[in-house]
Amino acid sequence: MTVPRDDLAGVVLAAGAGTRLRPLTYELPKAMCPVGNRPLVDWAIDRVTPHVSSVAVNAHESAPALVEHLRGRVHVSVESGERLGTAGALGRLRPWIDGRHVLVHNADSFVDDDLALLVEGWTGAQPRLLVRREDHASDFGDLKFLGVSLLPARIAATLPDEPCGLYSLAWKPAYDAGLLELVEARGTSIDCGTAADYLRANLHVSGGANVVDPTAVVEGTITRCVVWPGARVEADEVLVDAIRSPLTTVSGAAPAA
Repeated sequence: MTVPRDDLAGVVLAAGAGTRLRPLTYELPKAMCPVGNRPLVDWAIDRVTPHVSSVAVNAHESAPALVEHLRGRVHVSVESGERLGTAGALGRLRPWIDGRHVLVHNADSFVDDDLALLVEGWTGAQPRLLVRREDHASDFGDLKFLGVSLLPARIAATLPDEPCGLYSLAWKPAYDAGLLELVEARGTSIDCGTAADYLRANLHVSGGANVVDPTAVVEGTITRCVVWPGARVEADEVLVDAIRSPLTTVSGAAPAA
């Protein structure tokens, strides 16, 4: 029997530093970087919300814009000092989780599957992860974790309020014991950790067209580009496969094989 919605809490993990996406994340927290002119964190919240009784998002004190963006919409857990990681974030949220099972979604994971694919039929007995099959060794054999998981209440209740990760504390022990449930995604899934993948997520949403914020000014020529709020492309500029922010331009071209 599927875990009832009232017994499932939603947590979006959004406290990452976004080091691989620099210099863009010097301007915006990674979870606030727009895909299709919407912050990544909003996509994750919308994916999780239909399946849970309430939603929390963790954020780091170094990202006040994210904290302000979330204020009044969801429960916000603000971390200070060292980031708590995927397990420590849930440990900090233990009083809010209050004995429920947890649907966990990384803010930088763009997944266009309906998460009913993951939730339906889950009894809460063992951890369950959304994965994709690769043609090489990955996280679990040839299956790659896509940033969305279900965590039993009995495990969530034991997680410490200190820096630590779900892989070592929950997933690997279950996988080694043959108890980790792995569900293969059907749609598109993109980890928006690099400029190339971040651009790819935007072009997936737009069908390959440029994604230009309404407040941006584009006078030059752009092809397969993302132009952020307040950014400008001058009349003599030609941009291809690029992300233009108010302060910088980052190539989103995939590296050569």
